Formats: sequence, C-alpha cells, structure tokens
Amino acid sequence: MRIPGRLALLALGGALRLSAQQTAVPPNPEIDIDGYLRAARAAALERASHRVSEEDFLRMSREPGTLILDARSKQKYDELHVKGAVNLSFPDITIDSLRALIPDKGTRILIYCNNNFRNAQGPFPSKLPAASLNHSTYTALYSYGYRNVRELGPLIDIRSTKLPFDPPATLEAIQKIR
Repeated sequence: MRIPGRLALLALGGALRLSAQQTAVPPNPEIDIDGYLRAARAAALERASHRVSEEDFLRMSREPGTLILDARSKQKYDELHVKGAVNLSFPDITIDSLRALIPDKGTRILIYCNNNFRNAQGPFPSKLPAASLNHSTYTALYSYGYRNVRELGPLIDIRSTKLPFDPPATLEAIQKIR
C-alpha cells in the first residue's frame, strides 16, 4: 500500500518535531562552553611563558606576596603537599572562594598538580596528560582575572626533589621506596 506524498510528508514532519522536542534542551546562561573555550585558548597562550623550573618555583615560593595553590582534593592534599601550599580543591573554585583566599588579583600564584610528580602514586596519582589539573586550574584562574599565575613545569621525581613537603613523614616513607 502506497502512502500519498502529502500524508508521508506530514508524518515525517511530525516525527521530526517530536524528535526535536525530545532532544531540545533549554539554554543555561550559567554554562558557557564558547566562553570557556575562548578563555582556554587565551590562557594557553599566556601559560606557555608562565611555566617555571623547580628552582624558580622554589625561589618564588619563598618570596613575599606569593601564594602556592594546591587544587587537588583535600584528601590528596592532606596526604602530601608542597610545604606552605593552601588547598582550594578545583570543584570549590568559585567567585567567592577566590575573592576570600586571593582578594588581590595581582598576587603571584604558584600551581602544581599530580602530573608534576612521579614515584608517588598515592598522593599524586597520574592523570592523562590532556586532563592534567594544571590545565584546568590555570584556565579557571585566568577566567577569573588572575594573570600572575606560574605553573611548575617539569616532571619531578618525588625521591630527589628539592621542594619541601608536608607532612615530612609521608615524604620520607615515599623517598625510601626504591
């Protein structure tokens, strides 16, 4: 049995409308992927010149007006972190939390992540390189207007690093593993 052309078009049109209604998602002004991608591209350009060596990170960390930010989970931070770092877990980075922790957007901020350290899978479990927390943290800080951010660049063996850690007992235990 052949369906008349007009009836077939009506049926197809109805099916397409139903499909569109099922997949249509209302816009959300609080989620802006295009804005994120613009900020990520701009942050990536700036980031290239803001990556620092272990020696520079250590030197800068001792200078007044510098904040070391650890954006890992509180659990991983409590296991082991760079001495003097403050923890603001990435999911907790908000307008208000940044304003409270770092009111001056000109403050020099040093960041590091799991992928900066090897031979310490407990406190610093590796992520995929493209999903490194440094990317997300740098981009978030950039998006919020912080431009004086420096990122620890190299992959450092936890057993031979010059960076001080807290708690020291955890670092000593890790360093003994050969």
